[in-house]
Amino acid sequence: QVQLVESGGGLVQAGGSLRLSCAASGRTFSSYAMGWFRQAPGKEREFVAAISWGGGSTYYADSVKGRFTISRDNAKNTVYLQLNSLKPEDTAVYYCALDWAQPFITSTQAYEYDYWGQGTQVTVSS
Repeated sequence: QVQLVESGGGLVQAGGSLRLSCAASGRTFSSYAMGWFRQAPGKEREFVAAISWGGGSTYYADSVKGRFTISRDNAKNTVYLQLNSLKPEDTAVYYCALDWAQPFITSTQAYEYDYWGQGTQVTVSS
């Protein structure tokens, strides 16, 4: 089994920044892609960002493009999401996810991901 543990969420004012981390442990794969999703109250889970195994390919939702940056440190089995210029509409539980079947693909589809973290709350006040 793979365990994914997110951290770094919190309460921040609009315009502020946060850095989320997601550490993977347990069963290891030779390569895997990672993604971030979020779910706001009363809404469906939505794609935020994804990164391929080597980090050479990234993809962002239009709503966060230019404000959020995904990165990874494979030596630490950790993926990061830098959140800048936060808006109240960014308030949500943020989940990281692992896709071992397509390590070089940055999928936007939740069903493509095999393992999920428990989520970390991000709250942006106006």
